[in-house]
Amino acid sequence: MNDTPRELSHVDAANRPQMVDVGAKAITRRTAQARATVRFPADVAAQLHAAGHVTPKGAVLTVANIAGVMGAKATAQLIPLCHPLSLDRCDVVIRMEGELALVDCTVACRGSTGVEMEALTGASIAALTIYDMCKALSHDIVIGEIRLLRKSGGKHEVDHLRAAEAPAHPADQASRVEMVPVDAATVDAIPGRAGS
Repeated sequence: MNDTPRELSHVDAANRPQMVDVGAKAITRRTAQARATVRFPADVAAQLHAAGHVTPKGAVLTVANIAGVMGAKATAQLIPLCHPLSLDRCDVVIRMEGELALVDCTVACRGSTGVEMEALTGASIAALTIYDMCKALSHDIVIGEIRLLRKSGGKHEVDHLRAAEAPAHPADQASRVEMVPVDAATVDAIPGRAGS
């Protein structure tokens, strides 16, 4: 175990913010997966399940899925010191388990810096979109933990996925819904989004 304290890389010697110079780092296949959770009041969850997860605003999970991809692609515009990255893959999968929505965002690219911020941003934006789509039903919807599950391809490998994956309770199986991943090409095909 390495007990050497780590230093912040986004500040210079005078503690001024800086973008990290990654020019000398090796280009490798970088992947990351993040998860956000959204908890609904029991009556709202039941209402959503009964309606096929559709509200007057539209199909909740489908819109949130696309928003997550768009969010991951816009990370460098939202987080000041993130490097703009060309993503090879961005999959957002939303699972409803009882009163809980689990939002997983998996991102990959070939580059010299990691993509965990893209995965975290994609999961966060999808969760915020779920809230926006459902807030007319309740303001007691809670966006909970947002965390990195795993990352690979860089100096520090992370894998919390096994510990985070708990088996679903049998009572929740009947209400479990899994969305088909939407990739970046699908988002770009939306009218008005060409060339984004």
